[in-house]
Amino acid sequence: MESISSVQNPKIKQLIALQQKSSLRREKGLFVVEGRRELQHCIDAGFRIDSVFFCPDSGTSALPVLPDGCRVFEVSAEVYGKIAYREGTEGIIAEVGCRNLTLDDLELKENPLIMVLESVEKPGNLGAVLRSADASGADAVIICDPLTDIFNPNLIRASIGAVFTVPTVCSTSEETIKWLKAKGIKIFTAQLQDSSLYYDTDLRQPSAIIMGTESSGLTNIWREAADSHIRIPMLGRLDSLNVSVSAAILLFEAVKQRNNG
Repeated sequence: MESISSVQNPKIKQLIALQQKSSLRREKGLFVVEGRRELQHCIDAGFRIDSVFFCPDSGTSALPVLPDGCRVFEVSAEVYGKIAYREGTEGIIAEVGCRNLTLDDLELKENPLIMVLESVEKPGNLGAVLRSADASGADAVIICDPLTDIFNPNLIRASIGAVFTVPTVCSTSEETIKWLKAKGIKIFTAQLQDSSLYYDTDLRQPSAIIMGTESSGLTNIWREAADSHIRIPMLGRLDSLNVSVSAAILLFEAVKQRNNG
């Protein structure tokens, strides 16, 4: 175990750069995870843990059981204060190997439920959708034509580790539509125009719920590929909800219908 007491240490400089630059994350094949709970989700999901940095002065009671080959560095409180994004992470930060799943890697249940997001940009929204996908038992989240890196630290924090517990794939809209149709999964696009109320739609069958950005919605490729268009009733003066709130409503409607037979 090596001790690090300087923020100028090359390992610390790399860790900070990985937090800030998606290009370096792609180049190195590494991303940063902060917090004991999130790191445990990584380990449980079989991600490769490259390095762990821990600070005994920041509340670390004990490290989780780490896989073989993982390097461990003890850092000073000053160094940890430089590399930590948030409080309450038990003094643990790790560099983890990226794992980029494809559509063909997904293992589906007999009656799958999938959330698809087209060009959603804000990491916080993506993280919140992943939390709902985990809570609802969704088989996967597919991010089409992504505008943000799924290993963005803000997304990981917002998901509280759900990006590791829910199979998450980045793909194009064209590839995803072809894959869904080949699997016999019905496509339900969330849109205001030419749509039915979501609770009048049968979500008990193999289903993919498709959502776009709050500002522009879905592109025509999804509208034309859809088996059904669905909407959430808006009874106030506004015409849309936050995408993560809408995703939670629609996912749990599917759960309700499936549990009620």
